[in-house]
Amino acid sequence: MSATRVVIIGGGPAGNAAATHSARLGAEVVLIESDIVGGAAHLWDCIPSKAMIATGGAISLLSRSQGMGLEEVRAKVDLDGLRNRLATIEARLTTSTTSLLESQRVRIIEGRGRMVGPHEVVAETENGETLRLEADAVVLSTGSRPRIPDFAQVDGERVLTTRHAYPPPEMPEHLVVVGSGVTGVEFVHMFVSFGAQVTLIVSRQHVLPGKDPEVAAALEKNFLDRGVSLLKGARAVGIDRDAKGVLVRCNDGRVVEGSHALLAIGSLPNSEELGLADAGVFVDEGGYVPIDHHCRSSVPHVYVGGDLSGKLPLSSVAAMQGRKIAEHIMGMHDLPHRHLDYDKAASAIFTEPEIADVGLAEADAFAEGRKIRVTKVPFSVSAKALINDDSRGFVKIVSDPATGVVLGGSIVGRHAAELISVLALAVNANLTVNDLVDSLLVHPSLAEALAEAAE
Repeated sequence: MSATRVVIIGGGPAGNAAATHSARLGAEVVLIESDIVGGAAHLWDCIPSKAMIATGGAISLLSRSQGMGLEEVRAKVDLDGLRNRLATIEARLTTSTTSLLESQRVRIIEGRGRMVGPHEVVAETENGETLRLEADAVVLSTGSRPRIPDFAQVDGERVLTTRHAYPPPEMPEHLVVVGSGVTGVEFVHMFVSFGAQVTLIVSRQHVLPGKDPEVAAALEKNFLDRGVSLLKGARAVGIDRDAKGVLVRCNDGRVVEGSHALLAIGSLPNSEELGLADAGVFVDEGGYVPIDHHCRSSVPHVYVGGDLSGKLPLSSVAAMQGRKIAEHIMGMHDLPHRHLDYDKAASAIFTEPEIADVGLAEADAFAEGRKIRVTKVPFSVSAKALINDDSRGFVKIVSDPATGVVLGGSIVGRHAAELISVLALAVNANLTVNDLVDSLLVHPSLAEALAEAAE
């Protein structure tokens, strides 16, 4: 009996995981990628942005050196050095990812793929070849791209999307950031750390719409303390260039003058030119491909992972979708625990302080009329936070008052992206607050605040 033939279009986190895992389970796998293996996460999004934030964090740490008993130390960004750093990280990750795929005998085709029928994919290779591939299952994981509004003419010099900023052609003197969601606030933090003046246009009444208001307020306070200008209740409607830089016009008549403007107002799925109509795959009005709990499209053997699915746009979620897709393709679909619960996915925002959350949010629980118990412990009472000379933030735990089961939580503070893993495990494993209290955690550590909040 021949092996199951799997063709994957798009080599980002979902495509990589689907390829590796299905090959391990015995499938014959072909992966088609038009840029680099690793996808947008390696090229433009997750990895380069966090690498730049880490550089900014090092500068920020040095600026607080006097609080650690050191003489003041000043650092300046070396753009060429930063570019080399990002290129080195990208190369290493691409090499390791490619090596892993090749070790599982995944065939990698450099080019663009599209469906020409329910079971047939055409790959246009970089050297001009056209390959026709028969597939028992097709996985679509082509990701997304930054959304560019009609009022903006992006030039990659003064008017930037996030993909022009790793790093930008020159360091902005005054950066105007349009968009106050997760991506927008990360860029604000990044460039403030680099020494730029930053104005953030906030269309709502607080940053991070949809997040816990207390979390958003903590971040806003930090921004204001660092000199960020918050333009609240304003929506950008135009961006003009002049001899000095840019002019960003808002719907209420206010105009912000800056050296550069950066757009961080969401993304669009890369669903065009995939031949979805030819394959009979349904695409919604937003260009996303709806999926069921097995990540199947309207055509059962065509699977979708990552941003294209319209689910949480997180690399961790995409990778998990890829693994679940592989298991379903290979017949492991009768296990209920294999289904993804997107409401229990942990997420992090790499600002200063870091922000992370998982599970049920306090505001959502109240909106649904659910009975919950909320406990909070500030890091100001943490010995490790005082040792680090950084006691900003808090731990908040949401639990069921009857059973003590941990339903969710938020962390604002240093290493929040690491600490949230403890709460994520508790939420996904239905652990109780007593389970957290009884855990023998290291002292001194920031994680002790989790047990204190649980207690």
